[in-house]
Amino acid sequence: MLFDQISEDIKSAMKARDKVRLETLRNIKKVFLEAKTAPGANDTLEDADALKIIAKLAKQGKETAKTYADAGRQDLADAELAQVEVIEGYLPKQLSEEEIEAEVKQIIAQVGATSMKEMGRVMGIASKQMAGRAEGGKISAIVKKLLS
Repeated sequence: MLFDQISEDIKSAMKARDKVRLETLRNIKKVFLEAKTAPGANDTLEDADALKIIAKLAKQGKETAKTYADAGRQDLADAELAQVEVIEGYLPKQLSEEEIEAEVKQIIAQVGATSMKEMGRVMGIASKQMAGRAEGGKISAIVKKLLS
């Protein structure tokens, strides 16, 4: 399980005295623990849910780094991006635009979607199928392009 993998990697980072990796992994574990103890979670965290959390943390990190860079604090932006790099190491390989488009075309054919009215159905399936492998914004843009 991803939760156990993070715990093991924390030990390795401590032994290696890798401060950035250690801080990042501890943050991931904290968020995982919060998710496990949330009402209705029954003290479990499925890998699919863990991947969603990791993808969200990576996205937040990139946004924070951009905010720091825009404010002229490249030092803080670089520190944030170093953490994002560690986080992304736990995500599956990201799909290219072409790969996303190919999967979306299959889903559109499978659902029989012909217009923007069915975008919700297509997005629902596409988001589940490509969770952690593609950003929702990219998927949405391609679905819109193909259904227009």
